[in-house]
Amino acid sequence: MSKLGTLGARLYDGEVSYDFVGRRKRWYAISAAILVLAIGGLLFRQLNLGIEFSGGAQFTVTAPNVSLDQARVAMAAAGHPDATVTQSGSDKIRITTQSLTNDESDKVVSTLVKSLAIPSDSVSVQLVGPTWGKEITSKALTALVVFLILVALFLSLYFEWRMAVAALVALAHDLVITIGIYALTGLEVTPATVIGLLTILGYSLYDTVVVFDKVKENTRGIASSNRMSYSQAANLALNQTLVRSINTTVIALIPVTAILIVGVAVLGASTLEDLALALFIGMASGAYSSIFVATPFLCQLKEREPAMQALSRRVESRQKTEAKAAPKTAVGGRTATAVLDRDGEDVDAGSASDETAETDPGTPGPKQPPRRNVPRSKRKGSGKR
Repeated sequence: MSKLGTLGARLYDGEVSYDFVGRRKRWYAISAAILVLAIGGLLFRQLNLGIEFSGGAQFTVTAPNVSLDQARVAMAAAGHPDATVTQSGSDKIRITTQSLTNDESDKVVSTLVKSLAIPSDSVSVQLVGPTWGKEITSKALTALVVFLILVALFLSLYFEWRMAVAALVALAHDLVITIGIYALTGLEVTPATVIGLLTILGYSLYDTVVVFDKVKENTRGIASSNRMSYSQAANLALNQTLVRSINTTVIALIPVTAILIVGVAVLGASTLEDLALALFIGMASGAYSSIFVATPFLCQLKEREPAMQALSRRVESRQKTEAKAAPKTAVGGRTATAVLDRDGEDVDAGSASDETAETDPGTPGPKQPPRRNVPRSKRKGSGKR
């Protein structure tokens, strides 16, 4: 941890710097590859919507000694051979069918009780009509759209519209990846999944806003200077907040991982699986997008402004002028201007100035005797300190 803290201090001071913005094409390529997989999953496998969104009937059988094949045979006997039968935890089986009436649902329950030889209270039923499922889907989409509009307004007022656009691009990046992974894995989309998606949107925004706030601080009044370009200042902000982003992400993912392992594998709570998986994917994707997508895309937008382009030209010109300055030589493990002493030997500029100060005739004080031109290597110290 001490090494990480030291690295954080060096990143903040600019002693160590990683070029995130300059390598944005590499990050875009990685994101594009992941997005292609996610979109492919959405197009070809599609989402496995739960009955809360598509409507239907769900029977949960609590019986440790009942297998999936036995449950499928029982459902075929009840007249529903196409029912979806999945394991839900260590001792529960989830059976999903199309929409049923109350009488049809009672028939299925009685068939399951007789065929599987289980108590009647071991079977729980949930009936959802297709109209109610469509209404829930519509409300979820409405909430998402309203959320995005409010986010765009807030970021535009607090920062600027370009930062709002970059943040929304990062949000879309996180949403598509999370939903695409759900489609690829075939996991059922439930209300808990929607809650997880809305939660990761807030988390991703939180991380992005922290980085953007530092970018805003570093770029305040930058157009009137020639010290660094907008992209360089934004890249410095990324390095200054890098350790904080890593720490926040790791600390946030630890309890989510515990929910996945303990809640799902040990306790067998399927609802926790839907929530925790969405949180895990979204948080990891949100941390990535805040660093590798949002800020590089923001710089790409800002560098199109004439003022920022003029700034980049001034900074480039200044750097070329400095590169053509007096030759540098390494002295004592650091870079210093090369200065020749009276014998033609290279000395540190600081040492040369000290000697000049000692022999400068304009310096007030007692007269000093003439100094012989003795090579530095043969000079003796006075013994005084």
